[in-house]
Amino acid sequence: MTENGDPYENAIAERVNGILKSEYDLHSSRVGLTETTKQIRVNIQTYNQLRPHASCDYLTPEQAHLKEGFLKKRWKPKILNKEKLQLV
Repeated sequence: MTENGDPYENAIAERVNGILKSEYDLHSSRVGLTETTKQIRVNIQTYNQLRPHASCDYLTPEQAHLKEGFLKKRWKPKILNKEKLQLV
């Protein structure tokens, strides 16, 4: 799922997938492919246009993209533990 081969990009996509499944009850659909596809589209639209995100300074992603300037960074970069990188 990454554009540049960055493993952290896939983590972001997986996080969004998890949110869509848990918050919008997409983990179990019994209405068929057509209705499920429609529901996914509605939920993604809600996620992008109505749901504020802490990582976007509590704006919706749509509002954050329209905002000029920089957003306040509300997440910490992952710090790799050197001990975990060493082979045992």
